[in-house]
Amino acid sequence: MTPESLAGRLLVASTTLQDPNFARTVVLIGLHSEDGALGLVLNRPSTSSVAAAVPQLGELLDEQAQVFVGGPVQGSSVVILAEFTDPAAAGLLVLGRIGLPAPDASVEQLAAATSRVRVYAGYAGWSEGQLDAEVGAGDWIAQDALPDDIFSEDPEQLWSGVLTRKGGRYALLARMPLDPSLN
Repeated sequence: MTPESLAGRLLVASTTLQDPNFARTVVLIGLHSEDGALGLVLNRPSTSSVAAAVPQLGELLDEQAQVFVGGPVQGSSVVILAEFTDPAAAGLLVLGRIGLPAPDASVEQLAAATSRVRVYAGYAGWSEGQLDAEVGAGDWIAQDALPDDIFSEDPEQLWSGVLTRKGGRYALLARMPLDPSLN
């Protein structure tokens, strides 16, 4: 039996996930199949602005917009996640009108076809069966994504906010300090 695809959903790192690349992260899964998975960490803004790091994308975003760290894979690659006003300009829709641009889309086409844009350095990737095993081991908590999660104005609070929204015991986890001895 093939596990259900997590594409278009959020994965929230459980408190037991020890990998520093993913501690307290929220990942939007873009692709998930039996061959593997690809996602973007939504709540790790970098200290670099898009204007400084990728000046050719300047017309897509405000001058002060930050580059986000999308994950540990190919950290020098640029990944754009956008909300499309014209979905025909999207190469892959992940959630409603939100997705990745077509590979041949120009900056001008993207500027005309999008309403919100985020730029990521790198991405998160899992090999065949790896993500399913991690979810099965309890490393990740799946949650339905909302468009405002993806473009959160307060990304540092996204992890606790998504867990609180999930409710129950997850709402308790959301208030757990990084160092439980400080409780």
